[in-house]
Amino acid sequence: MEREKIAILVDSCTDVPAEERARLGIYVAPMTIHYEEGSYTDGVDITPGEVYDRFPAEIPSTSLPSSYAVLGVLRQIQQDGYEKVLLISISSGLSGTNNVFHLAVQNVPELDCRIFDTRRIGIGAGLLVLAAARLIESGVPFEDLVPRLERCRGRGQMYFCLSTLDYLRKGGRIGLVSGAMGSLLGVLPVISCNDEGVYYTVKKARGRRNCLKAAMDQLVKDAAQWPSYCLAVVHGGAAEEAAEGLAQLKARLPHVRHIYTGQISPALVVHTGPGLIGICAQAM
Repeated sequence: MEREKIAILVDSCTDVPAEERARLGIYVAPMTIHYEEGSYTDGVDITPGEVYDRFPAEIPSTSLPSSYAVLGVLRQIQQDGYEKVLLISISSGLSGTNNVFHLAVQNVPELDCRIFDTRRIGIGAGLLVLAAARLIESGVPFEDLVPRLERCRGRGQMYFCLSTLDYLRKGGRIGLVSGAMGSLLGVLPVISCNDEGVYYTVKKARGRRNCLKAAMDQLVKDAAQWPSYCLAVVHGGAAEEAAEGLAQLKARLPHVRHIYTGQISPALVVHTGPGLIGICAQAM
């Protein structure tokens, strides 16, 4: 029996590594980054470094992909010979992208579309996208993909540490994390997404190094329940810390199958500021 031909469409804040997007042929609906002098397409005509460099002068805003833009990508998918599309978004608890996907697919009834809410953000969502690609490659039927991904979502964890909460607060995306934390005695939160896909504080630690250690300790504890897993360590302008953290996690996690590392997307930079370290493990 011939394997189904299924396209994957994601928003750019799922932060799937560029080389994996290219290898797997994943389609992307990018966010837009807005400055007073003009707008830029996330990951296309602006880099994370350029966002950092411009922070002293201006903190930009971001906007969702428009329904029109998503429809354009869906039309391209159709032209490329696909009849079935799996759309995967970052958490609907943090972004309206999932709703945009629902609106856009109504205009392409000729495509069979399924939409999956990762209830995560960044590489945490990205590892679920890569899990979806593996399911498709293994021949899982189209109608079974979302139920399988929902089970995958319960077998992975993501945590991140920030040097400041100011950018989350300014962007209105601080969720259940206390905006006052960090200003008191250097206490910093380990942040994750809860079951509804909203930011919350997992642990608190005094100082940056203790915060990172608490996040890694928790991830090691989580991963112990899975026989094998993917590991991701990403950063926002903190490459040396990310490399150190990756080395420590590799030494403590004996059953890693794949490792992903790198800089977060420009749109995510806008909302987290400099100094983010994100770690994630996803069961295979």
